[in-house]
Amino acid sequence: MKAILLDGSKPDESTGKRIRAALTVQLQAQGWDVEHFALCESKIGNCAGDFFCFIRTPGVCNVNDDNRAIAEALVNSDLMVYLTPVTFGGFSPTLKTMVDHQIQNISPFFARVAGETHHARRYKENPDLLSVGWLEVPEAQSETVFRHLVQRIALNWHSKTWVGDVILANHSNDELRALAHRWVNDIQNRTSSARVELPVNGDPSIPLGADAGNGLVEIRRALLLVGSPKTRKSTSYSLGGYLFEQLSARAIDTETIYLHTVLRNPQKWQALPEAVEAADLVTLAFPLYCDSLPAPVIEAFERIAAHRQGSESAHRQLFSAIANCGFPEAYQCDTALAICEIFGNQAGFTWAGSLALGGGGMVDGFPLAEGGGKTIRMRHALDLAAEGLVEQGAIPKAAREGLAKPIIPNWAYWLVSFQRWYLDAKSFGALRLLMRMPYLAKAK
Repeated sequence: MKAILLDGSKPDESTGKRIRAALTVQLQAQGWDVEHFALCESKIGNCAGDFFCFIRTPGVCNVNDDNRAIAEALVNSDLMVYLTPVTFGGFSPTLKTMVDHQIQNISPFFARVAGETHHARRYKENPDLLSVGWLEVPEAQSETVFRHLVQRIALNWHSKTWVGDVILANHSNDELRALAHRWVNDIQNRTSSARVELPVNGDPSIPLGADAGNGLVEIRRALLLVGSPKTRKSTSYSLGGYLFEQLSARAIDTETIYLHTVLRNPQKWQALPEAVEAADLVTLAFPLYCDSLPAPVIEAFERIAAHRQGSESAHRQLFSAIANCGFPEAYQCDTALAICEIFGNQAGFTWAGSLALGGGGMVDGFPLAEGGGKTIRMRHALDLAAEGLVEQGAIPKAAREGLAKPIIPNWAYWLVSFQRWYLDAKSFGALRLLMRMPYLAKAK
């Protein structure tokens, strides 16, 4: 039996090393072969969101760095272990960078898993999942969201058994050894963690009643953060851009920043905190990556929160989020939006709610105003959202429900997606390779 440990700790963090050591001893004592990767020491670029691992080099990331070797190791394993500090209820950007690259190990085509849409298997067998996160102090909401994320990831990777746990960083080594014994036994006994229900469902934390309706925040300046690597050509920008056009029409000064561009440019990064501080409303528009946010967006969250920590803003600020996913069920964005809410609260914002769109590939980056009848409902929902943010300081329920309605029936979306992958692969001369299993020669 083979176990791969992915340690998403920061270079100066000792908790991951202690958990890794305790798990290694326990696994080896029960006959497991263990290999670990300290991801902070690996060379792994951010996922480009181009789906080339589906259509150009099927089963292999287009970028040739350490992600390929780790993806191959995971295919050959019986157990993959994620170790990470709990970051706003999710994974650290260090771990998430590799998790995002795991899509190369699944198929572009859809399958029904637990009653909802996911990508089908690429390989016959997938490893089980053990994910351990740690917090400095107890945070009930972060723990709940983290456990839910582990469950969602297990569905994505077709893991038969998954175990997710959250511990405190100050656990003694003896306590860690006892916990490791329990985790390994749960995996070997096929005892998956109990199903966790996420207590958000897109609802804003602030009420749409007295406080939200009494001029909670006067929005004079709004900042749109685009979390897609495709920047202007993304569905994220299509949705966020249209919303901000409606805000601009209400005499609100607006600005747009593309996070992937900013993080690669030290000068632009220095200007980001100032833009955030100057805004009355900050809205993040992003694509769903493995039931969470893209790794660079989590990194931006960390930097923004650290910048704002210990300093009081001169005015009260709103934070909202718009997510879109490639699956037709918009609720699959709930976990990521819960992470956004936790970030907003921890960074000192007032949470103003969220929107989610399923089947984001149907938009594919074109301006909503040019979408004709296909985008009428989207535009109406975003119009309501703009009105609610300005007049009530929150996105209203009608806007959330309107954007979440499927663009087309699920069966039709599955068919359109199948045709898209087929034609795109054909254009790259990779049609016969679509379902190849490049790491199979060494797979178990």
